[in-house]
Amino acid sequence: MRSTLSNWIAATRPKTLSAAITPVAMGCALAHGAHAFAWQPALAALLGALAVQIACNFANDYFDGVQGTDTGLGPRRAVASGLISPQAMWRATWIVLAVVALPACIVLMSSGGWIFAPLGAISAALAFAYSGGRYALSRTGLGEPFAFLFFGPIAVAATTAAQTGKWTTTAALAGCAPGLLATALICVNNLRDEATDRSAGRRTLAVRFGPAAMRTLYGAAIAGVAAVTIALALMQDRRWTLLALAAPALLLPSAWRIARGAAGRPLNRELALTGFALLLYGALFTAGWVA
Repeated sequence: MRSTLSNWIAATRPKTLSAAITPVAMGCALAHGAHAFAWQPALAALLGALAVQIACNFANDYFDGVQGTDTGLGPRRAVASGLISPQAMWRATWIVLAVVALPACIVLMSSGGWIFAPLGAISAALAFAYSGGRYALSRTGLGEPFAFLFFGPIAVAATTAAQTGKWTTTAALAGCAPGLLATALICVNNLRDEATDRSAGRRTLAVRFGPAAMRTLYGAAIAGVAAVTIALALMQDRRWTLLALAAPALLLPSAWRIARGAAGRPLNRELALTGFALLLYGALFTAGWVA
């Protein structure tokens, strides 16, 4: 079995990496606003976040491939398609965590304190727990809340604290916006796969509460992003951060199509747009905060 570079790049799922990049960029912007931006912890936070995200994607590819639970509705998966062997994917997951995530965690510990040790360990464990095991997060309806926390308030606050030495409510509040967008990503993914997940016995939120609830949740998440952005801009007198409202505005057509009943493969477009909006939000918020 031949594993080409293009197959490995595709297996990282580049369109999902905005979930790791955006909160780190925002945390760096907050540190810059506090006159405490530092390149070393900032780079370590970025590499660590990307490593955990990629490891999670690799582990998901591995478990879906060996368990035969890939729905086939989304992009082609490497293990399920035979492009990469299960053994190679499993090794790659551990290598990414050991070679990139672990050193990044050590750097963050040296700059931000011991709290980054359990945070790093939990993040690494979640990379496997999302898809692996009988009680995997993706099977039990916990994917959305964990995406909100770890790609939202925790990620932004931790990136800021690694540079400033302080954990703040401002950083946690700012993190709610990317957290909600990450939740929207999982929401669309699970809405798309609801029928096949139900057949496979997976108890995602879409299966537990039905498609109608997930359509409402998606719209509520987008509205929540706008509310958090406006509140933070007014509370901190950072009016330029209102530029980031362009991201939830971009998703209004997606929210409308989803509310009107979009299902199955057509949701791949909304998934891609939501991922792009997450990256756009981070770029505009960061630019606005440091302006």
